[in-house]
Amino acid sequence: MDEFKIVEIKEDILSRNNEQAKDIRREMREKKIFFLNVMSSPGSGKTTLITEIINGLKNDYKIGIIEADLDSAVDAETIAKTGVKVVQIHTLGACHITCQMSYESLSALGTDGLDVVILENIGNLVCPAEFDTGANKNLVLLSVPEGDDKPLKYPLMFEVASVVAITKTDVGKIFDFSPERAVENIHKRNPDVPVFITSAKLKQGVDEVVNYLRCEIEKVKRG
Repeated sequence: MDEFKIVEIKEDILSRNNEQAKDIRREMREKKIFFLNVMSSPGSGKTTLITEIINGLKNDYKIGIIEADLDSAVDAETIAKTGVKVVQIHTLGACHITCQMSYESLSALGTDGLDVVILENIGNLVCPAEFDTGANKNLVLLSVPEGDDKPLKYPLMFEVASVVAITKTDVGKIFDFSPERAVENIHKRNPDVPVFITSAKLKQGVDEVVNYLRCEIEKVKRG
C-alpha cells in the first residue's frame, strides 16, 4: 500500500484561530472595550435578551452590536430600534463565527469611541463553541423549551461559557423543565459559572444579568 499523510486540518484551523483571538483581545484591552459573545440554539431568546441588556446599559455606555446570521437582517433591524450602532454580517452558510469573521466585523462596525461590543453568534449549540471569537466573555443561553438536559448533550458550549442565562422561564409550566436540574447539569460541565434565571417577557432576572455585565465592563475600563 502506498504511504499516505494524515493532515490535522481542524487542529491547524483552531490553532490559527486562537492566535488571532489573542490579537483581538489585546486590541480590545488597549481600547478598554468589553467584548461579549452571545451563543445559544436558535429561538432561545438571544435577540430579546440582548435588547434588554442594551436598554439596561445604553445610558452609561456606548454600545455596538454585531448581528451574525446565515441570511436576512431581521435581528439587526430589531436591535437598531434601540438606537445603538449595529452591523449585520452574513456567514453564507457557515454555522459559526471565526476570529477572521470577528475581526472583519469589528472593523466594519468601527470600535472607536465604544465601551461595549456584543456579538450575537449563529444559533447553534455545537460549532460556535469551538471557535474563540476574541471576546472577553461568552454569554450562553439555555431556554426552557430546549429542556434541562442540554448541558449534558452539548457539553462544550457550557464548558466555554463565562455566564449562563436560563431564558423563557415564563413558559416553565408548559414544559417538563426544572431550573434546579438545569443549574445542576450546567455545573456538572462548568462548576463555577454564574447562572441567572430569567424571563425577558416578565422582566425577571434581567437586571441581575445587566448588573453582572456592568461589573465586567468596569473591570475592563479600569484595565
